[in-house]
Amino acid sequence: MAPSQPPPPTPSSTQPSASQSPPPQDHAQQQQPQQPPLPRFLENDPARTGYDPSIKWWLNYFRILTGKVTREGIEHYREDRYRANEARDCARCETDRAYLFAYSPVIRFLREKVSALNGTLDENNVVCRRCPARVAEDGRVVRQGGGFSPEHGILICANEMRDRGHLEDTLAHEMVHAWDHLRWKVDWMGGHDLRHAACTEIRASMLSGECRWTRETMTRGHWTLTQQFQNCVRMRAIQSVMARSTCRDDAHATKVVNEVWDSCFADKRPFEEVYR
Repeated sequence: MAPSQPPPPTPSSTQPSASQSPPPQDHAQQQQPQQPPLPRFLENDPARTGYDPSIKWWLNYFRILTGKVTREGIEHYREDRYRANEARDCARCETDRAYLFAYSPVIRFLREKVSALNGTLDENNVVCRRCPARVAEDGRVVRQGGGFSPEHGILICANEMRDRGHLEDTLAHEMVHAWDHLRWKVDWMGGHDLRHAACTEIRASMLSGECRWTRETMTRGHWTLTQQFQNCVRMRAIQSVMARSTCRDDAHATKVVNEVWDSCFADKRPFEEVYR
């Protein structure tokens, strides 16, 4: 992973086979699934959304508080504020990145394991950038927290990071992807076999700490006491597989994740256990 330009916004966030051996490649000869149409993204229209970027930001904020801006308008407002605060967000992200490289046990451990596979992760290829979010025609908001590119390295979306702990989880997730790629040379976008993508997403969500009980309950408000961890890992893996262009729909993503679940959820490498 040589230093270069920031990685493109490929899904990781985001998100190799990591079972006891690399997954079989016998599906490469199958006919490629039909790709779903790309979503149409909406531009802001003040008459429709109630958000007017030509007036002061605090006036728009007051309009939001009084219910005069639609949910779509709130997303456009959020994006404009991220754009205005880009330099501040990136500077904070870079400071937190340096701290984690120096003091975080999980980040230091994964960095050593990547180095043992002749990979390098440092400030040159772990970059902080603003990642634009987009509002799809069906109302979905398409955003990401980070991404991994074999050619470029790791992208951290500075504007999406709530705090240093959130950045630590995101960075650990992408570093698991980096280790998997160096270990198995993953088919990232599922051009031949989506099981690669499903497996690395299961492992990254499981090992990064983003599905631990305190994160699920305190941050996301999920208070399920049984199977919470497994449900979180499965859900995040399905969502990430759905972002691949060769995935047809949520049923297809769920089927692929289920096919590799047992072996990949049981594989803790390069850790011995799930520590976070």
